[in-house]
Amino acid sequence: MASTNDLKNGLVLNLDGDLWTVVEFQHVKPGKGGAFVRTTLKNVLSGKVVDRTFNAGTKVDTATVDKRTMQYLYADGEDYVFMDLDTYDQITVPGGTVGEASKFMLPEAEVIVATHEDAPLYVELPTSVILEVTYTEPGLQGDRSTGGTKPATVETGATVNVPLFISTGEKIKVDTRDSRYLGRA
Repeated sequence: MASTNDLKNGLVLNLDGDLWTVVEFQHVKPGKGGAFVRTTLKNVLSGKVVDRTFNAGTKVDTATVDKRTMQYLYADGEDYVFMDLDTYDQITVPGGTVGEASKFMLPEAEVIVATHEDAPLYVELPTSVILEVTYTEPGLQGDRSTGGTKPATVETGATVNVPLFISTGEKIKVDTRDSRYLGRA
């Protein structure tokens, strides 16, 4: 248990049976009445964002979330298998928990796996990854200055919009948060 005075960004709270991360908080002391804490909370599992206000000094239940750097090994049907780099223990994470991160994971990639009471919550990728383009339409002469884009399939199977001058076999840098092309690697 912690007090609302102990809140800080990134702290995980256990409210109403769900886990919420503190995205933003503000202590408010109005001229009349008691002080309160205005927070913005994000649901760890669903990603839903809500605003919630607490009276100052209210006790809130904190949750322990263990974030570990793990190596992605392989896909096992709908599930994904990761190995802890410190203990070499392997854990299986359901495909629904991995979610969109699977579009940019290559075997042996290092990712952060967050767990709460040994249950995996989410997989966090680095902000950018380098992937090889496995297929894209060929560019035409003169396409270099128009600023247009075309779809390209990368080695993980994801589709990324790339400039017209990118060709099959090139390595590109991709932003894992919004599938955006960042440049050649």
